[in-house]
Amino acid sequence: MQVIRSLSRAAALVRARGAAFAVAAAVALAACTSSEPQTFEKAASDATDRLVAQTGKLPSFLAKIESTLTKPDPKLPRRTVTIDPMIDIVTGQQTEATMLFEHRVVQRMASLYPQFQFLPFQTANLARAQYLLTGTIARVPTAPLGKPTVRLNLALTELRTGVVVAQAWSLAREENLDQTPTRYYRDVPVLIRDKVVEGYANTTTTTPGQRADAYYLERIGAASLISEATNLYNAEKYQDALGQYRTALSSPQGEQLRAQSGIYLSSIRLGNTAEAEQAFGRIVALGIAYNELGVKFLFNPGSTDFWSDPRISGAYPMWLRQIAREAMSAKSCIAIVGHTSRSGPGPINDALSLKRAQYVRQRLAAEAPELAGRTRAEGMGFRQNIVGSGTDDSFDVLDRRVEFKIVPCA
Repeated sequence: MQVIRSLSRAAALVRARGAAFAVAAAVALAACTSSEPQTFEKAASDATDRLVAQTGKLPSFLAKIESTLTKPDPKLPRRTVTIDPMIDIVTGQQTEATMLFEHRVVQRMASLYPQFQFLPFQTANLARAQYLLTGTIARVPTAPLGKPTVRLNLALTELRTGVVVAQAWSLAREENLDQTPTRYYRDVPVLIRDKVVEGYANTTTTTPGQRADAYYLERIGAASLISEATNLYNAEKYQDALGQYRTALSSPQGEQLRAQSGIYLSSIRLGNTAEAEQAFGRIVALGIAYNELGVKFLFNPGSTDFWSDPRISGAYPMWLRQIAREAMSAKSCIAIVGHTSRSGPGPINDALSLKRAQYVRQRLAAEAPELAGRTRAEGMGFRQNIVGSGTDDSFDVLDRRVEFKIVPCA
């Protein structure tokens, strides 16, 4: 019997050491970054392994893993991590693809690296978590024609010091990636791309040992409240979402484009038109302060007429009213830039985008005649596409936006 027990213990030790060896192999492979795009699943795994490999010296790191695999050690320190939801770096949106990326990272870390413990991205957990994990998906503009490629970025930031302790990336083929935005980002009336989103993206590509983006970190508390509110909105709990967005707005550094947009969306869903209009006015004011505002005006195909369905275009007169009002209040001069989707010949799209910008300019001048002398219309065609699918539906609505850029009045 004693011999059998000894053999069992030996077999268990072999299995544990084999598992530790598998982890060691993953970490060793993490030292090599492939410049060739891989499948999305492989690229996500590689980026995760490289990130973890930077979190400690290799020998002690493996010793801790082996200790955990053979017998859980209650004294073994666990590294608590919270995740600010991952985003598409170009649009600033959360999409099905960014959610899949986040899920794969958490899944791999939980299965291979049990020294990490994940906490929900909530205000209370920011004080408990040691690290903040951020991640982005970015299209590679220099990828060969016919071989669309994305770059997956990950960064681990120590919350106490604000220093990025690990950063990793990998290249993935874009094939079969679902870029559909989540409900909030599908419904939001403007392009959510401000200094907070830029700070998130900058943090995720920061070299280890350097501080994360200060503007972004200063607003991380409000970001957690906004994230909770957005989860409620995506779950169609609009009254609860509205209350949470209001809480975020009243918090330090909570005056953000995402919070005001959430109040606008939730108010629209609940039929609170007065609060919705007030929130849209603040969205415009924030965009003017940031010197750029991209509004999702949807036009009928090949036309300068707003989309015929009033469920989509019914709010446009209010949008124009608030844009005119805030532009007058700020005494701003504005370049109104029209964009089109990729479908159709370039010259036709150039002309169409200009006509659409001119139409919006005329509508603004009707609201505030003084703006006729402080605005100009420009057409960009599809040269500044964000999505670039050419599907001419709600998926590529960002490509058919009208942008308002603050320019010198001279």
